[in-house]
Amino acid sequence: MTGQRIGYIRVSSLEQNCARQLEGIELDRIYEDKVSAKDLNRPNLQAMIAYVREGDIVVVHSMDRLARNLDDLRQLVKTLTQKGVAVQFSKENLTFSGDDTPMANLMLSVMGAFAEFERSLIKERQREGVALAKERGAYKGRKKALSLDKVGVLKQRVVEAKDTKAQIARDFGISRETLYQYLRN
Repeated sequence: MTGQRIGYIRVSSLEQNCARQLEGIELDRIYEDKVSAKDLNRPNLQAMIAYVREGDIVVVHSMDRLARNLDDLRQLVKTLTQKGVAVQFSKENLTFSGDDTPMANLMLSVMGAFAEFERSLIKERQREGVALAKERGAYKGRKKALSLDKVGVLKQRVVEAKDTKAQIARDFGISRETLYQYLRN
């Protein structure tokens, strides 16, 4: 019996469209995450890992869609192939099955390292661009989540301590970390 073809799709934010990633590829099931790949704590990635069985093939558009850094990429491929699951990267035209040759393992490491390097270059260019925009006065930073009036109400609610800080943050539609930043200022 042959296994299923399982697709994994990831984009970094809710606004991004993931339709193109595995377009035209026949799949039995698709798992999709709309979160950063900064770590492996992605709900549908973990659900996919729990679901796949020996003989299945996990199909991913490209290595950078599965993991952001080489260590995570190698760990994920190893986790899947130890279960008897093959991992296929469409863009790179590479498949890993666990009984890979030393050359295949080298290709995984090299291609993963290039993906990690490319990501670091993008972040570096972004930092440089923001710094230059700040010098010109064109970059004002992110818009504040709360107006000064709302910050006053928030601080008053914290002082009164009728609700937890987590509940107050939810009521204002902000994270707890943002709440603590407002309290520090």
